[in-house]
Amino acid sequence: MATLSVQAITADGLDPTYAAASAGGDKVRPGKTTFLHVINGDASPITVTLATPGNYYGSLANPDLTVTVAASGEQMIPVPVTPFADSSDSGLASISYSAVASVTVAALRI
Repeated sequence: MATLSVQAITADGLDPTYAAASAGGDKVRPGKTTFLHVINGDASPITVTLATPGNYYGSLANPDLTVTVAASGEQMIPVPVTPFADSSDSGLASISYSAVASVTVAALRI
């Protein structure tokens, strides 16, 4: 599991660095304008899951966010602090992937 560095998009622009999606998942520091750019170069769709820690009523768990990335497609997925920051993990958000072959990801913020 890797912790992705959040890259800032400035007025001068950004040539982002992408990393291979980790089989064990990744983590990122969430923020008001933080998002993931997931590129799926595989011939099959994948599912990206952002864990939503905690419970919203008694022992009823918060639902995780799942986003489908089409075959040979890409998605931009917002990662705000609420509801994704996990206070038991230094405030990081956890990301998992249904498959990682030919999948790259970058954490970005404006």
